[in-house]
Amino acid sequence: MSILTIILNILLPPLAVAMQHGIGKQFLISLILTLIGWLPGVIHAFIVNS
Repeated sequence: MSILTIILNILLPPLAVAMQHGIGKQFLISLILTLIGWLPGVIHAFIVNS
């Protein structure tokens, strides 16, 4: 995992997921979790991008 990915995982989780996997199911899950609360989105982004 690059430094850019780690920073994006923390600041903008849906963007980090979209960069790695494109706009699809994982992106939508990340977006919804981030809208519910920032921390669930960050956790999901780290799990998906690891």
